Amino acid sequence: MTLPALKALFSTLIAESSVSCTQPALDQSNAGVIARLSDWFGALGFACATQEVAPGKFNLIATLGSGPGGLVLAGHTDTVPYDEALWQADPLRLREADDRWYGLGSCDMKGFFALILEAVRELDPRQLRQPLIVLATCDEESSMDGARVLAEAGRPLGRAAVIGEPTGLRPIRLHKGILMERIDILGQSGHSSDPSLGHSALEAMQAVMGELLDLRAQWQREYRNPLFLVPQPTLNLGCIHGGDNPNRICGQCALEFDLRPLPGMQPEVLRQAIRGRLLPVAERFGVRIDYQPLFPAVPPFEQPADAELVRLAERLTGHAADAVAFATEAPYLQAIAQEVLVLGPGDIGCAHQPEEHLALARIAPTVKLLQQLIGHYCLEQAAVAR
Repeated sequence: MTLPALKALFSTLIAESSVSCTQPALDQSNAGVIARLSDWFGALGFACATQEVAPGKFNLIATLGSGPGGLVLAGHTDTVPYDEALWQADPLRLREADDRWYGLGSCDMKGFFALILEAVRELDPRQLRQPLIVLATCDEESSMDGARVLAEAGRPLGRAAVIGEPTGLRPIRLHKGILMERIDILGQSGHSSDPSLGHSALEAMQAVMGELLDLRAQWQREYRNPLFLVPQPTLNLGCIHGGDNPNRICGQCALEFDLRPLPGMQPEVLRQAIRGRLLPVAERFGVRIDYQPLFPAVPPFEQPADAELVRLAERLTGHAADAVAFATEAPYLQAIAQEVLVLGPGDIGCAHQPEEHLALARIAPTVKLLQQLIGHYCLEQAAVAR
């Protein structure tokens, strides 16, 4: 097959809806995206291996060349859910305006794969001295199971790995961890005309949220790292579900939230502190409270400042390596690559919200940067044993 033009690649990926979400009703398969990428990279001579992580959820490992070293270009194929009514147009249809490409996943981060394809379109496989590997994962926006499965398998994939998350083409060598948690409260429903007939799960949840926000304030007083733009840990109350009618005492309520700890903050210590605040609330309101992680905690990530990949990216981009507050798959890729960096064309400021976009001015510099990284690790470098 003939590889489509860049805009067509970009448009097709945006059109393949691949939401991953903690809410089963919103969660979708990423099979369509994986199939498209497999076809396109296969047409360029890559050996494409699809890995089923869970029903309807897949990773893709596309390899050009062979050997123990080389470069991994990585990203995730899923997106967050979207509020279509808040978009100016269909979020699954690529729209060009204001020198930008708009669409769900344009920035975070299906569009990165289209730019990889553009960068390798004219690459002659016979020139490779070390392999080029493209890694496309599932469920980064929810469980990170795609990257987690790869890390657990432990098969080295490359000498260096670059994850194309939105960093504004600035290299990132440090980021926070993330915990995604759920609190379920079971109360007793009853007629709203007589509060003694029930135990309101919704009122108990209001108290729980107060305790969480109090803990957040405490942790933000105790922990600080000036390397981060947001130097304190954060806690976000993400979504709440409870009750069914105004004239019924709410019998059930569920809250999901995330916590982003700084390096040095231990997830189980944080969870124990939360549990210590929940028991008194349960006793006071006469309800049952269940607290469980939605997924295993994602650890913080750090790549030493003197790593070859960090120094190379700083030289190619003209920016010093920095730290970000958001979490990525980087900690898991450290299990399968010697050096890992987060570096991509999008802006985190427009991710996870309506009118997500990629500035057209970022496209050519990103393609050039990818070609320079491929040149360094795949065309010039001799194999380096791990």
